Amino acid sequence: MPMPSEASDRASRRAIFAWILFDPACQPYFTLITTFVFAPYFATAVAATPAEGQALWGFATGAAGLVIALCSPVLGAIADASGRRKPWIVLFGAMLMGGASLLWFATPGDASRIPLILAAFAIGTIGVEFATVFNNAMMPSLVPAEKLGRLSGTGWAMGYLGGLVSLAIMLGFFATQPDSGLTLLGTPPAFGLDAASREGDRLSGPFTALWFALLVWPLLLLVPDPPAGLPPGAAIKVGLGNIRALLPRLRARPTLARFLIANMLYADGLVALFAFGGIYAAGVFGWGATQIGLFGIALTITGTIGALAGGRLDDRLGARTVIRGALACLILSCVGLLSLSRDALLFGLVPTAPAHGLFATLPERFYLGLGLLIGLVAGPLQAASRTLLVRLAPEAHLAECFGLFALSGKITSFAAPTSVAIVTAATGSQRAGVAVLLAFFSAGALLMRRQEPQREGGGD
Repeated sequence: MPMPSEASDRASRRAIFAWILFDPACQPYFTLITTFVFAPYFATAVAATPAEGQALWGFATGAAGLVIALCSPVLGAIADASGRRKPWIVLFGAMLMGGASLLWFATPGDASRIPLILAAFAIGTIGVEFATVFNNAMMPSLVPAEKLGRLSGTGWAMGYLGGLVSLAIMLGFFATQPDSGLTLLGTPPAFGLDAASREGDRLSGPFTALWFALLVWPLLLLVPDPPAGLPPGAAIKVGLGNIRALLPRLRARPTLARFLIANMLYADGLVALFAFGGIYAAGVFGWGATQIGLFGIALTITGTIGALAGGRLDDRLGARTVIRGALACLILSCVGLLSLSRDALLFGLVPTAPAHGLFATLPERFYLGLGLLIGLVAGPLQAASRTLLVRLAPEAHLAECFGLFALSGKITSFAAPTSVAIVTAATGSQRAGVAVLLAFFSAGALLMRRQEPQREGGGD
């Protein structure tokens, strides 16, 4: 598949911009549902205790990750054979919207609806991750190889911006503090939503579905799709045959294989860290929607800055250097997060005075600062990983390799969150559960240290 020259006409610029809009279309699912609004609401208002909520959320995330792990490489191989990407984006986008919309039914304290809510969350997660596989496979048709890092970083930055805007809207007009029933602006939730039944927080699901539907249309209309190849039945047969031939190809490309294993570990450690970040703060510090939301806004701002800077660092220094630096920061940040409690620093060695107000205590401020550092390096880590995959993968099997990329990035989506859930449930401690993630980041960093600098498929 030849790499096109840089777009210079208006239609090509529109196509690139339409592709970039896919990241902000998806981001509210992660920002509003997975991390900052719905997940903490579920853990503190629907589940019996925050620790139980963290465990249940981990098991649901793990179940979704298992499906993603099993199906991603097959779907990618089928896409390579059939050629088309946009029909798959439509299919999995519908799963995203359906799963997110069902979260509206998560009424406070109603344990009977927990299975429905967890199933809906898992369905939406599968949808957003599979849609991303096919969106990523479009990248080489949009810009030349030397611009892939900037395109990837810009997409992540726009994604963070979409998350920031959606979070600001949700906090300003809908999500409420449990004690006051008011939004961040000090008003009741808009459109007459009932604060007592937390309808503003529950709206984060349908809001995410509507947001995706509005922003995905430019991609479907303006980004060119390769012509159809084999019919579905033949594509499935060829795709499964490609999967059987996968292991010899990976053996012939050891750098690609080691990168995929490293990504398997650190990417899902990052996903789990974000999945439990809001729940952890709600349980340890007692943060409500306002504190978690402001924390999310600040983290999203640093994430946007990091993604923009990381894309340029990627093109200048190489994706491997960016990934290694980001992992070092994540390991240090996790140690710092785990050392904090409501009234002490450094694992209880430094007691702190109680205080009242927004982020008033020293541990809360340290948590906020460490969260901002995580946001700053998360965007570059994810963008550089996507770029490195494009540069290492053989062009003839790009969508298949993006399926493997999703597999490597999600196979521990059932291991990392499930490990957190098991340890949390066994110990009754949120801190003990989150400590598991250090192993994932450390192992990923160790494998990336062994990455050779040579190029394999068009390379780094």
